[in-house]
Amino acid sequence: GRDNAGAAPGAQVIRYSVEVERGLPFDAGKFAADVHRILNDPRGWGGGQLGFQRVDHGPVRLRVSLSSPNLTDAQCAPLRTFGRVSCWNGSRAVINALRWGTGAATYGDDILSYREYLISHEVGHGLGHQHVHCTDPGRPAPIMLQQTKSLEGCKANPWPDPGADRAG
Repeated sequence: GRDNAGAAPGAQVIRYSVEVERGLPFDAGKFAADVHRILNDPRGWGGGQLGFQRVDHGPVRLRVSLSSPNLTDAQCAPLRTFGRVSCWNGSRAVINALRWGTGAATYGDDILSYREYLISHEVGHGLGHQHVHCTDPGRPAPIMLQQTKSLEGCKANPWPDPGADRAG
């Protein structure tokens, strides 16, 4: 499928594609729409400087794949995900379908925010960002903190720029 970036004039547009493994209990169109919404949210990586355009053919800078735990292990190799976590590998944000469906203890019952975190964090790697630690306990966690594993004293946060105006 395709979705326009809706980026501000002069913003850099990043072409991406979405892949969903067959047989998963998730609607591929809904997953693609969620990814597009998250990537283009003002609190996300775009923030007016970047726009993300979903395409179904041609060159892309990154791919976002929803994959079963077994396929996640294969797509993330040589990184060892043990069927439990997501990853960035090559040009692909691999989203573990188990995590997409069940979330993580660090987010409690807030699966929507956890999904926003997953996409934001893994695509952040694709934009050149590395893991960081919580440097300000009690404040929102940096998006590149491995929040699935621990919040390190920070508060769960699914956005690179949580203070950005959603109304834009």
